[in-house]
Parts: sequence; C-alpha cells; structure tokens
Amino acid sequence: MTRFSKNISLWYTICYTPYMKHFYLVCLLAFFSLSFGQDKPVAGEIEGFKMYPNPVTNGRVYIQTAQNAPKKILIFDVFGTRVKEVTILGKELNLTDLDAGVYVLRVIEKGKVATRKLIVK
Repeated sequence: MTRFSKNISLWYTICYTPYMKHFYLVCLLAFFSLSFGQDKPVAGEIEGFKMYPNPVTNGRVYIQTAQNAPKKILIFDVFGTRVKEVTILGKELNLTDLDAGVYVLRVIEKGKVATRKLIVK
C-alpha cells in the first residue's frame, strides 16, 4: 500500500464514521440557521401605520406612522423582484418612476415592519 492510498484510507475512515455524519449535519444546520437569521426586522407591526391614497393616481403615496421616524421602503413587483428601495424622512413617497400595476410595499421603521399591497394606476 502506498503512502497516498494510506492517507486516502485514513481520510475515508475519519470522514465517514457515523459520528462524523452527525457532525456534518449539525454544521450544515448551524450554517443555514445563522445565514437565514441575518438582517431581519424585529417582529411586530409598525404602530399607527397608515398609507394613502391606495390606489395611487398622482404618483405620490403618503406613509404615516406614530413615531414618524425615518423609514426604509422596499417595493416588489408581483414576481418578487425588488423594483425600488429608498429611505424617506417625512411622509411622502414619490412613485412616478413605477409603471401601473400591483406591487408589494414593505416599510421598515426602527426594526418593525409593515407590508401592504400597493396599486399604481
């Protein structure tokens, strides 16, 4: 038996024992749980959330909340593609660059999130 084949045999014995299979499974699950846990807002609805007018006809929508803090706005089309991402400081959101259609609007304010259907005419 050559030195190379001894190393392969040793590697196979170490890596394919029943305990190593469990170790690999635990590592895989830990990786997925950590990777999916990144950058998620805190659970909970934004207090006093109001969005008007809906449907949007003049290219502007107003988003009002109880805290009136800066808001990160994400807008997705019906296929789930992000078409707009902006942070607003006040209440007015300009949508003149969006085509008419149905969208999903997600607002994130101080770690809380609100998701609504948005119709642009």
